[in-house]
Amino acid sequence: MDSLSLIVHVLNFLAPAFAVGAWITFIHPLVWRHAHAWKGWRSKLVLNSSAGALMLLLGLLWFGQDGKMLSYLAMVLACASSQWLLTREKRT
Repeated sequence: MDSLSLIVHVLNFLAPAFAVGAWITFIHPLVWRHAHAWKGWRSKLVLNSSAGALMLLLGLLWFGQDGKMLSYLAMVLACASSQWLLTREKRT
């Protein structure tokens, strides 16, 4: 496999994690309508996408192949949990 094919394979492997991370990051301010919802959206995007990519990598290592629905379910749950942890309000 040449280097261009490797890059294309890695990008295609990470594309679902980035798409779900971006969707969760950008839909949250539209749904909740907080004044501070758009604050720090870049860091939320990076962290959500990273959590999803980590779950996809763990699914690849666990199952030995890419594309298992359980891996995608874990990716969505990881992205959603990451977004929840990043946006929860501190209660006093």
